[in-house]
Amino acid sequence: MFRTNNSKLFLFYKVGKNPREWWGMMKTSTDEGKTWSEAKELPDGILGPIKNKPIELKDGTILCPSSVESPERWTVHIESTTDEGKTWEKVLVDETNPIKVIQPCILKHTSKKLQMLCRSTQNRIIQSWSFDAGISWSKFMWTNIPNPNSGIDAVTLSDGRFLLVYNPMEAGEEWVNGRNKLNVAISKDGISWDDIAILEDEKEGEFSYPAIIETKDNKVHITYTYNRLKIKHVVIEIL
Repeated sequence: MFRTNNSKLFLFYKVGKNPREWWGMMKTSTDEGKTWSEAKELPDGILGPIKNKPIELKDGTILCPSSVESPERWTVHIESTTDEGKTWEKVLVDETNPIKVIQPCILKHTSKKLQMLCRSTQNRIIQSWSFDAGISWSKFMWTNIPNPNSGIDAVTLSDGRFLLVYNPMEAGEEWVNGRNKLNVAISKDGISWDDIAILEDEKEGEFSYPAIIETKDNKVHITYTYNRLKIKHVVIEIL
């Protein structure tokens, strides 16, 4: 679920057997979720955000980080709307690059400068940058952040810093499934990251698909799957 600056709620979800066959749906609410609009199917080729939350720019543009997962390729793209979901535009990101990336998240540095972080099969989180408010994106670049082909999420804090939730593992390092550790890292520039919390560290565990938000009281809420059996909710304060 996503809240705009004018407090309108958007609920994006998928219908279908699997990520290769599903399609995007959307509902909205103007009364804090008490009632919802009729479900609306998104246009062909528009899926809505894949795993991670949209962001809203100062002019009201909503950017949804999205991706396609097919047997041949994994690719990421941005879906943008300037009229609260009535019409959509799709922006491809480094579409000729053979690197397999999915499930992007977006960080806001300035009104124009945006950073995308992606899950990959390359043992590292992969990034792309936009300097025109998401209209175009750079070629993919490596980060120094480990990624064992697992979901991540990140958020821009109200004080301008960035938080990332990720599995800090790579092949060969006490490898079980790569998801038995889960950390929180902080950054001032989106490039250099420092771990500030260990959420989980169990040799036989699996902690994955994190989501992170900051609420109005400046507390950070994190959820993630706990051994594929439960959803764990953690609340932290960032000093």
